Amino acid sequence: MSIQLWTYLIVGLTFALYIGVAIWSRAGSTSEFYVAGGGVHPVVNGMATAADWMSAASFISMAGLIAFMGYQGSQYLLGWTGGFVLLALLLAPYLRKFGKFTVPDFIGERYYSQTARLVAVICALFISFTYVIGQMKGVGVAFSRFLEIDYNYGVLIGVLIVFFYAVLGGMKGITYTQVAQYVVLIFAYLIPAIFISLLMVGNPIPQIGLGARLEDGTFLLEKLDQLSTDLGFNAYTTSSKGTLDLFFVTAALMLGTAGLPHVIVRFFTVPRVADARISAGWALLFIALLYTTAPAIAAFAKTNLVTTVSEQKYEGLPAWFGRWEKTGLLQFEDKNGDGNIQYYNDKNTAFAENIAASKGWAGNELTVDNDIMVLANPEIAQLPAWVIALVVAGGLAAALSTAAGLLLVISSSVSHDLLKKWLKPDISERAELRAARIAIAAAVVIAGYFGINPPGFVAQVVAWAFGLAAASFFPAILLGIFSKRMNMQGAVSGMLSGLIFTGAYIIYFKYGSGKPEDYWFGISPEGIGTLGMILNFVVALTVAAFTPAPPEEVQEMVEDIRVPRGATAVVSGH
Repeated sequence: MSIQLWTYLIVGLTFALYIGVAIWSRAGSTSEFYVAGGGVHPVVNGMATAADWMSAASFISMAGLIAFMGYQGSQYLLGWTGGFVLLALLLAPYLRKFGKFTVPDFIGERYYSQTARLVAVICALFISFTYVIGQMKGVGVAFSRFLEIDYNYGVLIGVLIVFFYAVLGGMKGITYTQVAQYVVLIFAYLIPAIFISLLMVGNPIPQIGLGARLEDGTFLLEKLDQLSTDLGFNAYTTSSKGTLDLFFVTAALMLGTAGLPHVIVRFFTVPRVADARISAGWALLFIALLYTTAPAIAAFAKTNLVTTVSEQKYEGLPAWFGRWEKTGLLQFEDKNGDGNIQYYNDKNTAFAENIAASKGWAGNELTVDNDIMVLANPEIAQLPAWVIALVVAGGLAAALSTAAGLLLVISSSVSHDLLKKWLKPDISERAELRAARIAIAAAVVIAGYFGINPPGFVAQVVAWAFGLAAASFFPAILLGIFSKRMNMQGAVSGMLSGLIFTGAYIIYFKYGSGKPEDYWFGISPEGIGTLGMILNFVVALTVAAFTPAPPEEVQEMVEDIRVPRGATAVVSGH
């Protein structure tokens, strides 16, 4: 069968599975809608958490980033993995013990203020919408190529699928759907990696293949270094970024992970506090399968791409090149009219003026969207059609699973934190559930619009979401757990300061008149969330020092949260 038929078959079967699971696990109460009734097994929750956390940025974009950034791309790998460890050990068990459905619920109760709750809701919505945009772009990239339809229609199909099972099943439906999606995405990621590792270095374990020798006897990374420098790029195993920015981006991703509301809420779905730690451990294991494979996929993909297209006749290229050209995500412009593809770093002045000029090159002629590398990799390596189709299904599973979790956060922020806890405390459970579903429907429409008009590539947009989470939620949650002296005035001031500063910096340097050479201390927008977090801490602690201490009962509650009762079941706070 053709690639397209295999894609229709495998993607259709996986979507049927997701919808079937959503119908089977339909939420019948607000408890099931928000936290799956609090009765999910830790292993199952660990798998669902892994799927929720490994978004399109992890599956589609991360290996693409590493492929083009080389060593520098490790900041995404280290930041996201380290952040999950931080979340699992430092925050999740305490939040689970507190027993609230949502992060704004925790903020509102801990800081004894509807103002604090409202600020937390604004932060949650801002972060979640920024994050979900990246997922919708991932869906559009996958559909536009492999179903051979327009990118915009690809996003719309994804929106409809997410709308169906998120609105119907709530957290209960999403949890069990994400288990199925994890199985799909991990097989879709590992199988091509194993195939390509065998073909290139003769080793079926990609993690080992990354450091193995090619057929000509050279090490894979040594070959990549040579290919990169020959084309005017930095060596693959070195970084062009300053150490400070590298650190700040890694820290923003790490601390942002620990403040992401859609990941935190997953720890409310297990029966006991001890189960929160256990499910976090399982999630780390499931996540590690993909994350330890990503650098190998990046190296394989970059090597295959460069050796396949660089200085080759355009007319003699394999069919996959033309198929990806149709999406607009891969473009060739013959600037010197010789019919060959000149792919090199024309921003490297010394290289462009010397080596490139001596060869008669008139500028870089190949434009590659980072986000296509994982999806295109099996085609470049000429793997079987069913493997190529499986990768599409995996990319869609990763994007849709995270999108569903984010949409639920948006929904619960509106229906539970705004309506139930503030505007209409006497609202019935049935009316609250209806409001939650309406909120998801509205969120899906907005997410679909920005998916069609994305502000950047997937991992970049997601990195901004992590920075915003680090600058707003992380200090408020950490201080809320470990500082009895932190009060409402300090927390609210800190969250607003961090969010406004970080958001303004990103907007100014990405969409305003700001230029990279004007970055503060050389810190890029992807890393500015770390500085925003520091600002949050400084403002919060300063304001708290000059304002009244929290009420005695709040201080006792903070003390109680930290008392280890890992085996004690927690009664829901709803």
